[in-house]
Amino acid sequence: MSDPSGAATSVPKDEPLPIRRGFGAAVVLELRRSGKAWLFVTPVLLALAVVIGYPVFRALWMSFQKDQGLDPATGMFVEGGSAGISNYTHWLLQQCQVTGDGTMSCPTGNLGSQFWLAIGITLFFTVVTVTLEATLGLGMAMVMGKTFRGRALLRAAVLIPWAIPTAVTARLWEFMFQYDGVVNRVLGTHILWTSDAWPARFAVIAADVWKTTPFMALLLLAGLQVIPADVYEAARVDGASAWQRFTQITLPLLKPALLVAVLFRTMDALRMFDLPAIMTLGNPATRTVSILVVEQVRQGPNSAAALSTITFLLIFAVAFVLVKILGANAVRTQEEQRRAG
Repeated sequence: MSDPSGAATSVPKDEPLPIRRGFGAAVVLELRRSGKAWLFVTPVLLALAVVIGYPVFRALWMSFQKDQGLDPATGMFVEGGSAGISNYTHWLLQQCQVTGDGTMSCPTGNLGSQFWLAIGITLFFTVVTVTLEATLGLGMAMVMGKTFRGRALLRAAVLIPWAIPTAVTARLWEFMFQYDGVVNRVLGTHILWTSDAWPARFAVIAADVWKTTPFMALLLLAGLQVIPADVYEAARVDGASAWQRFTQITLPLLKPALLVAVLFRTMDALRMFDLPAIMTLGNPATRTVSILVVEQVRQGPNSAAALSTITFLLIFAVAFVLVKILGANAVRTQEEQRRAG
Protein backbone atom coordinates (compact mmCIF):
# COMPACT_ATOMS: atom_id res chain seq x y z
CA MET A 1 0.00 0.00 0.00
CA SER A 2 1.04 3.65 -0.35
CA ASP A 3 0.28 6.88 1.49
CA PRO A 4 -1.07 10.06 -0.22
CA SER A 5 2.45 11.30 -0.81
CA GLY A 6 3.24 8.19 -2.84
CA ALA A 7 5.63 6.64 -0.36
CA ALA A 8 5.26 2.88 -0.03
CA THR A 9 4.24 1.56 3.31
CA SER A 10 3.70 -1.96 4.66
CA VAL A 11 1.20 -3.36 7.12
CA PRO A 12 2.97 -4.24 10.36
CA LYS A 13 2.90 -7.91 11.22
CA ASP A 14 1.59 -7.16 14.66
CA GLU A 15 -1.28 -4.99 13.36
CA PRO A 16 -4.60 -6.10 14.89
CA LEU A 17 -6.57 -8.75 12.97
CA PRO A 18 -9.71 -6.59 12.47
CA ILE A 19 -7.77 -4.08 10.34
CA ARG A 20 -6.12 -6.71 8.18
CA ARG A 21 -9.00 -9.15 7.63
CA GLY A 22 -12.21 -7.18 7.83
CA PHE A 23 -15.30 -6.95 9.99
CA GLY A 24 -16.14 -10.68 10.10
CA ALA A 25 -12.76 -11.64 11.50
CA ALA A 26 -13.00 -8.77 13.98
CA VAL A 27 -16.28 -10.13 15.34
CA VAL A 28 -14.89 -13.65 15.67
CA LEU A 29 -11.77 -12.38 17.42
CA GLU A 30 -13.80 -10.24 19.80
CA LEU A 31 -16.07 -13.16 20.67
CA ARG A 32 -13.07 -15.35 21.39
CA ARG A 33 -11.52 -12.73 23.62
CA SER A 34 -14.74 -12.11 25.55
CA GLY A 35 -15.53 -15.82 25.89
CA LYS A 36 -19.01 -15.38 24.38
CA ALA A 37 -18.56 -17.69 21.39
CA TRP A 38 -20.51 -20.38 23.26
CA LEU A 39 -23.64 -18.21 22.87
CA PHE A 40 -23.73 -19.12 19.17
CA VAL A 41 -23.03 -22.81 19.78
CA THR A 42 -25.52 -23.36 22.58
CA PRO A 43 -28.72 -23.31 20.44
CA VAL A 44 -27.29 -25.94 18.11
CA LEU A 45 -26.20 -28.13 21.03
CA LEU A 46 -29.65 -27.84 22.61
CA ALA A 47 -31.33 -28.80 19.35
CA LEU A 48 -29.06 -31.84 18.97
CA ALA A 49 -29.70 -32.83 22.59
CA VAL A 50 -33.47 -32.80 21.98
CA VAL A 51 -33.48 -34.42 18.55
CA ILE A 52 -30.66 -36.97 19.05
CA GLY A 53 -29.57 -37.11 22.66
CA TYR A 54 -32.93 -37.66 24.35
CA PRO A 55 -34.09 -40.55 22.09
CA VAL A 56 -30.72 -42.29 22.49
CA PHE A 57 -30.66 -42.06 26.29
CA ARG A 58 -34.36 -42.92 26.50
CA ALA A 59 -33.83 -46.08 24.44
CA LEU A 60 -30.80 -46.97 26.56
CA TRP A 61 -32.83 -46.57 29.76
CA MET A 62 -35.69 -48.67 28.35
CA SER A 63 -33.28 -51.45 27.42
CA PHE A 64 -32.64 -52.08 31.12
CA GLN A 65 -36.35 -52.28 32.00
CA LYS A 66 -38.67 -55.26 31.85
CA ASP A 67 -41.55 -55.15 29.41
CA GLN A 68 -45.03 -54.60 30.72
CA GLY A 69 -46.57 -57.90 31.82
CA LEU A 70 -49.83 -59.36 33.04
CA ASP A 71 -50.19 -59.65 36.82
CA PRO A 72 -51.80 -63.08 37.47
CA ALA A 73 -53.26 -61.87 40.76
CA THR A 74 -55.14 -58.87 39.37
CA GLY A 75 -55.27 -59.63 35.66
CA MET A 76 -53.97 -56.10 34.98
CA PHE A 77 -50.94 -55.04 32.99
CA VAL A 78 -48.16 -53.72 35.23
CA GLU A 79 -44.77 -52.12 34.71
CA GLY A 80 -41.98 -54.66 34.58
CA GLY A 81 -39.40 -52.82 36.69
CA SER A 82 -35.64 -53.22 36.39
CA ALA A 83 -34.43 -56.01 34.11
CA GLY A 84 -30.68 -55.63 34.55
CA ILE A 85 -28.97 -56.99 31.44
CA SER A 86 -31.56 -59.70 30.82
CA ASN A 87 -32.84 -57.93 27.69
CA TYR A 88 -29.34 -58.14 26.23
CA THR A 89 -28.73 -61.75 27.23
CA HIS A 90 -32.12 -62.53 25.71
CA TRP A 91 -30.65 -61.70 22.29
CA LEU A 92 -26.92 -62.29 22.61
CA LEU A 93 -26.98 -65.50 24.69
CA GLN A 94 -30.35 -66.81 23.49
CA GLN A 95 -31.81 -66.79 27.00
CA CYS A 96 -35.50 -66.46 26.24
CA GLN A 97 -37.16 -68.85 28.68
CA VAL A 98 -36.44 -71.73 31.04
CA THR A 99 -36.79 -75.17 29.44
CA GLY A 100 -37.78 -78.40 31.10
CA ASP A 101 -34.19 -79.29 32.06
CA GLY A 102 -33.69 -75.93 33.78
CA THR A 103 -31.59 -74.30 31.06
CA MET A 104 -32.33 -71.08 29.21
CA SER A 105 -32.94 -71.20 25.46
CA CYS A 106 -34.99 -69.67 22.66
CA PRO A 107 -37.43 -72.14 21.09
CA THR A 108 -37.99 -72.20 17.35
CA GLY A 109 -40.45 -69.51 16.32
CA ASN A 110 -39.42 -67.12 19.08
CA LEU A 111 -37.96 -63.87 17.76
CA GLY A 112 -34.96 -64.28 20.04
CA SER A 113 -33.99 -67.47 18.20
CA GLN A 114 -33.72 -65.50 14.95
CA PHE A 115 -31.25 -62.92 16.23
CA TRP A 116 -28.00 -64.44 14.98
CA LEU A 117 -29.61 -65.43 11.68
CA ALA A 118 -30.72 -61.81 11.23
CA ILE A 119 -27.19 -60.62 12.05
CA GLY A 120 -25.75 -62.96 9.42
CA ILE A 121 -28.30 -61.88 6.79
CA THR A 122 -27.65 -58.20 7.52
CA LEU A 123 -23.87 -58.61 7.20
CA PHE A 124 -24.31 -60.70 4.04
CA PHE A 125 -26.47 -58.02 2.42
CA THR A 126 -24.01 -55.32 3.49
CA VAL A 127 -20.87 -57.01 2.13
CA VAL A 128 -22.40 -58.07 -1.18
CA THR A 129 -24.33 -54.89 -1.96
CA VAL A 130 -21.57 -52.45 -0.96
CA THR A 131 -18.98 -54.41 -2.96
CA LEU A 132 -21.17 -54.50 -6.08
CA GLU A 133 -22.21 -50.87 -5.72
CA ALA A 134 -18.63 -49.67 -5.27
CA THR A 135 -17.47 -51.60 -8.33
CA LEU A 136 -20.36 -50.62 -10.59
CA GLY A 137 -20.43 -47.07 -9.22
CA LEU A 138 -16.75 -46.57 -10.03
CA GLY A 139 -17.33 -47.75 -13.59
CA MET A 140 -20.33 -45.45 -13.99
CA ALA A 141 -18.41 -42.51 -12.51
CA MET A 142 -15.53 -42.98 -14.94
CA VAL A 143 -17.93 -43.05 -17.88
CA MET A 144 -19.82 -39.97 -16.68
CA GLY A 145 -16.52 -38.18 -16.08
CA LYS A 146 -15.57 -38.31 -19.77
CA THR A 147 -16.50 -35.56 -22.22
CA PHE A 148 -18.99 -36.71 -24.86
CA ARG A 149 -22.24 -35.66 -26.44
CA GLY A 150 -25.25 -36.25 -24.20
CA ARG A 151 -23.23 -36.46 -20.98
CA ALA A 152 -25.68 -34.26 -19.06
CA LEU A 153 -28.61 -36.43 -20.14
CA LEU A 154 -26.76 -39.58 -19.06
CA ARG A 155 -25.98 -38.12 -15.62
CA ALA A 156 -29.63 -37.18 -15.12
CA ALA A 157 -30.85 -40.63 -16.23
CA VAL A 158 -28.41 -42.44 -13.95
CA LEU A 159 -29.75 -40.61 -10.89
CA ILE A 160 -33.39 -41.64 -11.51
CA PRO A 161 -33.22 -44.96 -9.58
CA TRP A 162 -31.73 -43.18 -6.56
CA ALA A 163 -34.46 -40.52 -6.66
CA ILE A 164 -37.30 -43.08 -6.58
CA PRO A 165 -38.60 -43.72 -3.02
CA THR A 166 -37.46 -47.05 -1.60
CA ALA A 167 -41.02 -48.26 -1.03
CA VAL A 168 -41.83 -47.66 -4.71
CA THR A 169 -38.63 -49.45 -5.75
CA ALA A 170 -39.52 -52.42 -3.57
CA ARG A 171 -43.00 -52.75 -5.10
CA LEU A 172 -41.60 -52.35 -8.61
CA TRP A 173 -39.06 -55.15 -8.14
CA GLU A 174 -41.62 -57.31 -6.33
CA PHE A 175 -43.80 -57.21 -9.46
CA MET A 176 -40.79 -58.05 -11.62
CA PHE A 177 -39.82 -61.03 -9.44
CA GLN A 178 -43.28 -62.56 -9.17
CA TYR A 179 -43.73 -66.11 -10.40
CA ASP A 180 -45.26 -64.88 -13.67
CA GLY A 181 -43.27 -61.67 -13.70
CA VAL A 182 -40.78 -60.19 -16.10
CA VAL A 183 -37.68 -61.91 -14.67
CA ASN A 184 -39.01 -65.46 -15.00
CA ARG A 185 -40.39 -64.72 -18.47
CA VAL A 186 -37.09 -63.28 -19.72
CA LEU A 187 -34.97 -66.04 -18.15
CA GLY A 188 -37.44 -68.79 -19.01
CA THR A 189 -37.40 -70.03 -15.39
CA HIS A 190 -40.03 -70.91 -12.78
CA ILE A 191 -38.31 -69.63 -9.63
CA LEU A 192 -40.18 -68.42 -6.55
CA TRP A 193 -38.00 -65.33 -6.19
CA THR A 194 -39.75 -63.85 -3.16
CA SER A 195 -40.55 -67.10 -1.33
CA ASP A 196 -37.50 -69.35 -1.54
CA ALA A 197 -34.55 -68.45 0.70
CA TRP A 198 -31.63 -67.75 -1.62
CA PRO A 199 -33.65 -66.46 -4.60
CA ALA A 200 -35.31 -63.96 -2.24
CA ARG A 201 -31.92 -62.78 -0.97
CA PHE A 202 -30.55 -62.33 -4.48
CA ALA A 203 -33.72 -60.46 -5.47
CA VAL A 204 -33.23 -58.01 -2.59
CA ILE A 205 -29.56 -57.57 -3.53
CA ALA A 206 -30.46 -56.86 -7.18
CA ALA A 207 -33.04 -54.24 -6.18
CA ASP A 208 -30.72 -52.55 -3.70
CA VAL A 209 -27.82 -52.44 -6.17
CA TRP A 210 -30.08 -50.98 -8.86
CA LYS A 211 -31.34 -48.25 -6.54
CA THR A 212 -28.19 -47.24 -4.65
CA THR A 213 -25.38 -47.60 -7.20
CA PRO A 214 -26.14 -44.10 -8.59
CA PHE A 215 -25.48 -42.65 -5.14
CA MET A 216 -22.09 -44.33 -5.06
CA ALA A 217 -21.37 -43.17 -8.61
CA LEU A 218 -22.25 -39.58 -7.72
CA LEU A 219 -19.81 -39.49 -4.79
CA LEU A 220 -17.03 -41.11 -6.81
CA LEU A 221 -17.63 -38.77 -9.75
CA ALA A 222 -17.03 -35.83 -7.42
CA GLY A 223 -13.75 -37.44 -6.35
CA LEU A 224 -12.67 -38.07 -9.96
CA GLN A 225 -13.23 -34.46 -10.95
CA VAL A 226 -10.77 -33.29 -8.28
CA ILE A 227 -7.89 -35.25 -9.84
CA PRO A 228 -5.83 -32.89 -12.05
CA ALA A 229 -5.86 -33.70 -15.77
CA ASP A 230 -2.15 -32.84 -15.96
CA VAL A 231 -1.34 -35.97 -13.96
CA TYR A 232 -2.94 -38.20 -16.61
CA GLU A 233 -1.28 -36.25 -19.42
CA ALA A 234 2.14 -36.69 -17.82
CA ALA A 235 1.49 -40.42 -17.42
CA ARG A 236 0.56 -40.74 -21.11
CA VAL A 237 3.75 -38.95 -22.12
CA ASP A 238 5.72 -41.40 -19.97
CA GLY A 239 4.07 -44.30 -21.81
CA ALA A 240 1.74 -45.54 -19.03
CA SER A 241 -1.07 -47.79 -20.24
CA ALA A 242 -4.75 -47.24 -19.38
CA TRP A 243 -4.58 -49.94 -16.69
CA GLN A 244 -1.44 -48.41 -15.18
CA ARG A 245 -3.07 -44.98 -15.09
CA PHE A 246 -6.09 -46.50 -13.37
CA THR A 247 -4.15 -48.44 -10.73
CA GLN A 248 -1.34 -45.94 -10.14
CA ILE A 249 -3.23 -42.64 -10.41
CA THR A 250 -7.02 -43.00 -10.26
CA LEU A 251 -7.38 -45.46 -7.39
CA PRO A 252 -4.79 -43.90 -5.04
CA LEU A 253 -6.12 -40.36 -5.55
CA LEU A 254 -9.73 -41.55 -5.29
CA LYS A 255 -9.29 -43.19 -1.89
CA PRO A 256 -10.72 -40.28 0.17
CA ALA A 257 -13.93 -40.18 -1.88
CA LEU A 258 -14.11 -43.97 -1.95
CA LEU A 259 -13.82 -44.09 1.84
CA VAL A 260 -16.72 -41.68 2.26
CA ALA A 261 -18.88 -43.55 -0.25
CA VAL A 262 -18.20 -46.98 1.25
CA LEU A 263 -18.69 -45.68 4.78
CA PHE A 264 -22.04 -44.06 4.00
CA ARG A 265 -23.35 -47.06 2.10
CA THR A 266 -22.16 -49.53 4.73
CA MET A 267 -23.98 -47.72 7.53
CA ASP A 268 -27.07 -47.45 5.34
CA ALA A 269 -27.01 -51.15 4.40
CA LEU A 270 -26.60 -52.27 8.02
CA ARG A 271 -29.97 -50.70 8.84
CA MET A 272 -31.77 -51.99 5.73
CA PHE A 273 -35.47 -52.39 6.42
CA ASP A 274 -38.05 -51.29 3.87
CA LEU A 275 -36.66 -52.99 0.76
CA PRO A 276 -36.67 -56.61 2.06
CA ALA A 277 -39.76 -56.03 4.22
CA ILE A 278 -41.88 -54.92 1.25
CA MET A 279 -40.34 -57.10 -1.47
CA THR A 280 -40.45 -60.47 0.29
CA LEU A 281 -43.42 -59.79 2.60
CA GLY A 282 -41.76 -60.96 5.81
CA ASN A 283 -39.80 -63.90 4.42
CA PRO A 284 -37.55 -65.08 7.32
CA ALA A 285 -34.70 -65.61 4.83
CA THR A 286 -34.47 -61.84 4.29
CA ARG A 287 -35.20 -60.71 7.86
CA THR A 288 -32.58 -58.10 8.77
CA VAL A 289 -31.88 -56.78 12.25
CA SER A 290 -34.01 -53.68 11.60
CA ILE A 291 -36.98 -55.85 10.61
CA LEU A 292 -36.46 -57.88 13.77
CA VAL A 293 -36.54 -54.69 15.86
CA VAL A 294 -39.87 -53.63 14.35
CA GLU A 295 -41.39 -57.07 14.93
CA GLN A 296 -40.14 -57.10 18.53
CA VAL A 297 -41.68 -53.67 19.23
CA ARG A 298 -45.11 -55.26 18.87
CA GLN A 299 -44.23 -57.81 21.57
CA GLY A 300 -42.14 -55.72 23.96
CA PRO A 301 -40.69 -52.23 23.42
CA ASN A 302 -38.04 -52.53 26.13
CA SER A 303 -36.57 -55.69 24.66
CA ALA A 304 -36.72 -53.99 21.25
CA ALA A 305 -34.78 -51.04 22.75
CA ALA A 306 -32.02 -53.44 23.77
CA LEU A 307 -31.94 -54.86 20.25
CA SER A 308 -31.78 -51.32 18.84
CA THR A 309 -28.82 -50.57 21.10
CA ILE A 310 -27.07 -53.71 19.90
CA THR A 311 -27.72 -52.64 16.31
CA PHE A 312 -26.28 -49.19 17.01
CA LEU A 313 -23.15 -50.71 18.55
CA LEU A 314 -22.77 -53.02 15.55
CA ILE A 315 -22.96 -50.11 13.10
CA PHE A 316 -20.55 -48.06 15.22
CA ALA A 317 -18.06 -50.94 15.38
CA VAL A 318 -18.15 -51.51 11.62
CA ALA A 319 -17.75 -47.79 10.92
CA PHE A 320 -14.84 -47.59 13.37
CA VAL A 321 -13.07 -50.51 11.70
CA LEU A 322 -13.57 -49.01 8.24
CA VAL A 323 -12.17 -45.66 9.32
CA LYS A 324 -9.20 -47.33 11.01
CA ILE A 325 -8.42 -49.50 7.99
CA LEU A 326 -9.08 -47.01 5.20
CA GLY A 327 -8.81 -43.69 7.02
CA ALA A 328 -5.02 -43.63 7.37
CA ASN A 329 -4.54 -44.31 3.66
CA ALA A 330 -7.05 -41.59 2.75
CA VAL A 331 -5.30 -39.00 4.93
CA ARG A 332 -1.91 -39.97 3.54
CA THR A 333 -3.25 -39.65 -0.01
CA GLN A 334 -4.54 -36.15 0.68
CA GLU A 335 -1.16 -35.13 2.12
CA GLU A 336 0.59 -36.49 -0.96
CA GLN A 337 -1.77 -34.51 -3.19
CA ARG A 338 -1.00 -31.29 -1.30
CA ARG A 339 2.74 -31.87 -1.59
CA ALA A 340 2.45 -32.60 -5.29
CA GLY A 341 0.47 -29.40 -5.77
